[in-house]
Amino acid sequence: MLFAPDTEVALRAVVNLINTAANGGEELVSPEDLDAFLDAEEFSGVRAGTEQELESVKRLRGELAALWTADEDTAVQAINQLLVKAKALPQLVKHDHWDWHLHATTPDAPLVDRMGTEAAMALVDVIRSKESERMRVCAAEDCDAVVLDLSRNRSKLYCDTGNCANRAHVAAYRARRASA
Repeated sequence: MLFAPDTEVALRAVVNLINTAANGGEELVSPEDLDAFLDAEEFSGVRAGTEQELESVKRLRGELAALWTADEDTAVQAINQLLVKAKALPQLVKHDHWDWHLHATTPDAPLVDRMGTEAAMALVDVIRSKESERMRVCAAEDCDAVVLDLSRNRSKLYCDTGNCANRAHVAAYRARRASA
């Protein structure tokens, strides 16, 4: 395991959030869509279920997408800003089926603050571990989804949003066959 389990869960949630707007699409159209996303990510704490909350999460998604490909110094600034904005105070907690892990906001803090803080705390581990190169954009020419490479050999190139890897492998196979 490269990162602590809660860090990996939070990083995957960041990837999934960013990819809700991949390739010009929009999966978070309504507060109900946001609720479904939060349920799928097993995100705890209160939810307002309002359009305002949805819009604040979409703004956070844009900030995280920019941070995903930022250089280290820019990423650190953005991470620190997310933590300051939420008045983060890291503490160990245990709830539901999760064992001890870090939370840095209270369960009743605004959703966008809790999501931003969880993302920031996970990205702190990425920066401190000097593993930023594991944060990528899909290698498919027609895809702008992000990729989190947790493989041992750092070989993951394609996103999980569609069939980008399969399309690339089929195209490479056809090109080899055509040249043979």
